[in-house]
Amino acid sequence: MDRGKRTSEIEKYAASTPLSKKLQSEAEKYLPGGSSRGTAYFAPYPFFVERTDGHHITDVDGNRYLDFMLNATTYVLGHANEQVVGAVQKQASNGISYSTPHESQVQLAKMLCERVPSVEKVRFTNSGTEGTLNAIRAARAYTGKHKIAKIEGGYHGNHEYVSVSVYTPLDKLDPVEPTAVAEWPGQPPSVVEDVIALHYNDIESTERILREHADDVSCVIMEPVLSNFGYLPAEKKYLQKMRDLTNELGMVLIFDEVQSFRLASGGAQEHFGVIPDMTTFGKVIGGGMPVGAWGGRTDLMDLFDPTEGPIVSHAGTFNANPMTMVAGLATLAQMTPEVYERMNALGDVLRAKLRAVFDELDVEAQVTGIGSLFGIHFTGEEITNYRSVLRGDQAMQKKLFTGLLNEGILMQTKAAGCLSALTTEAEVDELVDATRRVMLRLR
Repeated sequence: MDRGKRTSEIEKYAASTPLSKKLQSEAEKYLPGGSSRGTAYFAPYPFFVERTDGHHITDVDGNRYLDFMLNATTYVLGHANEQVVGAVQKQASNGISYSTPHESQVQLAKMLCERVPSVEKVRFTNSGTEGTLNAIRAARAYTGKHKIAKIEGGYHGNHEYVSVSVYTPLDKLDPVEPTAVAEWPGQPPSVVEDVIALHYNDIESTERILREHADDVSCVIMEPVLSNFGYLPAEKKYLQKMRDLTNELGMVLIFDEVQSFRLASGGAQEHFGVIPDMTTFGKVIGGGMPVGAWGGRTDLMDLFDPTEGPIVSHAGTFNANPMTMVAGLATLAQMTPEVYERMNALGDVLRAKLRAVFDELDVEAQVTGIGSLFGIHFTGEEITNYRSVLRGDQAMQKKLFTGLLNEGILMQTKAAGCLSALTTEAEVDELVDATRRVMLRLR
């Protein structure tokens, strides 16, 4: 019965997207799986975009979706924001990128240094992956230690040392201890040996493991709001313990705020009042253009200072390109404390209404998130760490995703998403009502 319902949702989606299906077939001839981005694919095939406006995205078949994915949380102002588009158009007429600096990078760097508690200096690159890579590189150079520690199930981009224990199946994990597992065949054994896994929100095991490896661990990198867990915020006492431990043990604490930076002007660290040594950025700070950054204490960031020969070199043809810088400036200038407050309050409303729907329908589900971020898990177990996420019904998340597509709603395939500054209670209710209709069909 359930299989038939699932098939009917897929068939309905396929019937409404014939041109996307044709484009996917063409794309697969030249691109592995038809794409250059793993998260862009979903079964039976992704729709291809024609245009975006505000809170909506329209595909090549003319279907219009209310967008709660917002390019993986990037479009905090919604799509095609007039001021961002205007800034990019004006800059394009003066040049897209240069071999020497442009004033816009100074302006965006100043804005980040003024807003983010941990950032005294900052450096730009082109992706969150590059941001975390360089922050880890700085920690190793500064401490003289080579290992890193990360949260089991945490995602920090696509470079080698963070590609450990990200999507590991439950049966490949030690039943009790956090486990470092290679993400793909052929990763050098030394990579896994140099990565220490930690349980999220588990103070006792985290302290024990970090003390055991104190002589070798250069840094702990973590998201204060873990995106892979449906935007599950860390417990304040866990973050504070991590801050105290890393200080005591001579480790650099890195907060990956590529997604959580949208919680407040100063990011999640401002919200929680726990300040790391370094912070990595992406997504919202580029206003929709390719971007990454890392920043922190002056003594750490000066490792990259080229004026007298850097201790750690960092180059990149498109680093701090003016198109990205002006888009970021135009975005952050509009993100006032009042905008964050309203958006975060609406997130609380959404999570409460979603919980009420699942209670009404007697569906075992957990709704996680904080501020403008949210996630849905089909389980009766409280979500606390990676293991509790894996024990949920992930197939049902995908069913909900497809069902919502047929309702004109776009979320992440893991049934997670975010709000934008354009979101009102009307859009929240549209998502909630659509979720109720889909769950009634899937029950």
